[in-house]
Amino acid sequence: MNKLPREIIKSLSPHIREIIEKISKEDVRITGNFEIEEIRLRANKPLILNANNTDYFYDADTEGLSIYPLNPYIVTKEDVEQTFQIICKYSIHSFMDDIQKGFITLSGGHRVGLVGKVIVENGQVKNIKHISSLNIRVSREIKGCADKILGYIIEGKNKVNNTIIISPPQCGKTTLLRDIVRNLSNGNEQLGFHGMKVSLIDERNEIAGSYLGIPQMDVGIRTDIIETCPKELGITMLLRSMSPNIIVTDEIGSEQEVKSLYTALNGGVGLITTVHGDSIEDIKNRRELSRLLDEELFKKAIILSAKNGAGTIEKIYDLEEKRWYFAN
Repeated sequence: MNKLPREIIKSLSPHIREIIEKISKEDVRITGNFEIEEIRLRANKPLILNANNTDYFYDADTEGLSIYPLNPYIVTKEDVEQTFQIICKYSIHSFMDDIQKGFITLSGGHRVGLVGKVIVENGQVKNIKHISSLNIRVSREIKGCADKILGYIIEGKNKVNNTIIISPPQCGKTTLLRDIVRNLSNGNEQLGFHGMKVSLIDERNEIAGSYLGIPQMDVGIRTDIIETCPKELGITMLLRSMSPNIIVTDEIGSEQEVKSLYTALNGGVGLITTVHGDSIEDIKNRRELSRLLDEELFKKAIILSAKNGAGTIEKIYDLEEKRWYFAN
């Protein structure tokens, strides 16, 4: 069992930290590649650790993990409040812009989602009070995870196929996208690709994991990042100011966002993006997203799953040739 990053351990309340440090040691009942992906703190509910798409409970009797809540530790309201205060460095006001968006990014690029009583004024979230749940998501780089599919995206020294990644939640699409960005930005000697200017719209601050404006993840030497900005606004800003060769964004989900991709396309810019789904048919059947399969917009579609672990590349569809490929 791999240990959690220190930035996360330090952000927990003293009691939760003590528990996590106990189970961060080798648990003889855990076998294989076990990496904690999320820590869920819900007031008056069991402490849950998610790894490999499975929820684990801390068992107070054995001081280990169980997939069943036999005698779980119940997270208190004080645990949630203390963790929230530590994450905000005891200055909630200083983090208000992030709180309004529903998440805070820690040093190291780890993200903490938060919910509670939402205060809305004029249709905009002004604050979230009485925090009741925290979702601490562990961010990890896996350099090289895109190697199998780069040959379908990159053609020659200066051509990139517009590509969409279709993936259900928690199947590694953000990790894969990050490695694609790094390769497009740095270049790839093996493929003879020299590298291009990449503009990254990191709306949820998950790809680069920027902390105080500095990316905590390696997204390449030619990458410019615009954080926590709606995609439709970000694309216009980047086209006007950064002269990108490629625009990359995550989780396209609305008709307005799809329209903004055409704006980039008309500006002569390459596109790499992701969408929640499990198949080509799934996207076709969703009216607001069906245009994503326009062959003028994207040339390749990569289908992910978690069949063999997060980041499993199921297959690749060529939207021009209307044929399937299978990554080796």
